[in-house]
Amino acid sequence: MNNRAIFLLLISLVLLLLLHASAAAPTGRWTPISNVKNPHVVEVGKFAVSEYDMESKSELKFVAVVSGESKVVAGTSYRLIVAVDDSATGAGGSKNYEAIVWEKEWLKSMNLTSFKPVV
Repeated sequence: MNNRAIFLLLISLVLLLLLHASAAAPTGRWTPISNVKNPHVVEVGKFAVSEYDMESKSELKFVAVVSGESKVVAGTSYRLIVAVDDSATGAGGSKNYEAIVWEKEWLKSMNLTSFKPVV
């Protein structure tokens, strides 16, 4: 092979790798979570409710993850709609809240950044 053919082959290979990387991990964009019953997603939802309870001295009880999205940003951010039972507060019944959790899995660390009622 001549130098030009090798150069074109290398350029093609680099472009294919870049295309594959951009399709595989959409960094910075929210993407839907296809299985909200995934044990890890449920763990993140339970963490959000538990952390909110500790911070606000409330008595919300985790029911389920209703829907969610995630994005890769120096870890993974989860934006989940969680159903909670707040009957202990006197409000009664199940209500939905939006929880945003930032996880750094390699550090085994989660941080609740937002928790608010869905209106």
